[in-house]
Amino acid sequence: MPPHCDSMDGPVVEAARKALDSGDVRSVLPFVPEEGEAEVTEAFEKVIKVRAHSPQAKDVADRHFFETVVRIHRAGEGAPISGLKPAGLGHGPVVPVAEKAIETGSAEALVKLLTDTVGKLIMERFERVMRLKEEASGKGVKEMREYLEAMLGLEVYSHKLYECAHSEPHGEDDHHEHVAQSRNIGGRRSR
Repeated sequence: MPPHCDSMDGPVVEAARKALDSGDVRSVLPFVPEEGEAEVTEAFEKVIKVRAHSPQAKDVADRHFFETVVRIHRAGEGAPISGLKPAGLGHGPVVPVAEKAIETGSAEALVKLLTDTVGKLIMERFERVMRLKEEASGKGVKEMREYLEAMLGLEVYSHKLYECAHSEPHGEDDHHEHVAQSRNIGGRRSR
């Protein structure tokens, strides 16, 4: 998963912040699996009460709520969580282009970015294989070994790209089974 679902400026924390500011938990519930709704709602109700005590209590309570929502969201994806990441880390070139595509209703720039990137990388690997193939012709074991390593590398790389293109969004073929097994994250069970 892109590195922004667990960051302070990611969509999950933004939705959690909106829920707290509006006093309505429903704006964050789409980001958690159905099995996690009760835990998120319970945390929300507690946080709403605590955050009214002081600015410091608000900061601590909000952070707790963000961490709870992100933990449950990530468990729903079958992904680990190592804590909230700070805002501004950058998400690489693809996530902003994908977000813009959704915003504008046009995937043209996203398709171009991905196909240009994959095409460039495949061609670089292919050209290396062809160069090594020519250099290995009539040479020794060392040159042939280098060619075969590059050739097999291209084939495996291509196969992985193909599998990735046909995989589930979070890279888990057994995504739903994994979600069911990941409900007990950090010793806490979703209600």
